Amino acid sequence: MGRIRRWAPRIVGIVVTLACLVGAGRLLWPQPGLDEQPGATERQLAFVRATLDEGSDTAAQELFPEGYVFSNVLYGLAWVQAAHTDSALRDDALREARWALARVESDEGRAVFSPRLQPAYGVFWAGWTNWLRGAILSLDHSDTAAVHQFSASSAEIAQAFSTADTPFLQAYQGQAWPVDSTVAMASLRLHDKLFGAKYTAVIDRWLEQAKTRLDPATGLLPHQVSSADGSMMTGARATSQTAIHRFLPEIDPAFAKNQYSLYREQFVAYPGGFGPALREYPKGVEGSGDVDSGPLIAGISLSATVVAQGAARVNGDRDLAAAIGAEGELLGLPVSLPGSKRYAFGLMPIGDAFVAWSSTARILIEPTTAFEQDVRWWWRLPWLGMLILIAIAPWAWTLAGLARHRWRETITD
Repeated sequence: MGRIRRWAPRIVGIVVTLACLVGAGRLLWPQPGLDEQPGATERQLAFVRATLDEGSDTAAQELFPEGYVFSNVLYGLAWVQAAHTDSALRDDALREARWALARVESDEGRAVFSPRLQPAYGVFWAGWTNWLRGAILSLDHSDTAAVHQFSASSAEIAQAFSTADTPFLQAYQGQAWPVDSTVAMASLRLHDKLFGAKYTAVIDRWLEQAKTRLDPATGLLPHQVSSADGSMMTGARATSQTAIHRFLPEIDPAFAKNQYSLYREQFVAYPGGFGPALREYPKGVEGSGDVDSGPLIAGISLSATVVAQGAARVNGDRDLAAAIGAEGELLGLPVSLPGSKRYAFGLMPIGDAFVAWSSTARILIEPTTAFEQDVRWWWRLPWLGMLILIAIAPWAWTLAGLARHRWRETITD
């Protein structure tokens, strides 16, 4: 027993030191460029698919109303994005994305949405589903039935926007969030990219209306609005902003660039010197977390920070995308196995779906233009300092114990 007590602190020290060295390596390892994707993408998607087969989408639905749709739609979109980067994945991507689309279109996928809304089942379900349809067709539009469905759904979405008094349609009865309409509008732009300009007037009208309903405090699209006239109810928040900026460049690159600059200035933060990360509320505004943002740590939303990587990638913000990716490899506790990769020990598979979608994000319509604003050059130093302190802590405890033991021996002698 005495020998075990003597060696236990040293074993703990070795394990902690090795863990910190691995963490430092992950933080310093070069991240993929904007036209690349993580090397573990296929293994990560394999993990997400395995969890979907086990019902992780149904489990996510119990956490928040869009859990089932997001679990499947993001999985399908991540495959499409990966295939646009690596054409060798095209056949696998088409198979898996079509499988995901079928689940989103199923009765279970539509269960919580109202068929009486315009478009049917609300703009959240209609927009994300139509974006996935178009994304699949961006890889292969030889399936005439799929093309017809995409065209019909796009026409329904366009009609709903054309007849509405607000640019922000309802996702649920009496509830509207601008981010959902942004996704739907991007799907119309993708339709025009693939099959010729048809909805230019609808898109231009939407942009004009949206610009008159910006959050006056930030100059950004609001988080939640009145379903009647689109007037702001809740100002800009990172939970929706990060997704909005994933799609705005697909719709209007000039407007997107202006909006992204405002977003970058007001939401990217370095709490306590650590970061970069995304505040849930703009700088100078405090608030509490909710089911969308998750619990806030020093005002930071971890879920928004994950999605922000995708927004940075499509907006040409290479440095921010790389920094968030590196932090994810350090703090996300990834577990890499020969056939899979998961984050947070795989306890929240929907989080892995968001990571896969964000880390493979690429623009499908307009070419990406570089965003010229660096992150703080020293952003890694606080993380490395923390790892060093953690690494030496068990050794300091062991050395202190040895010093106390020798001091007692000296007193006894």
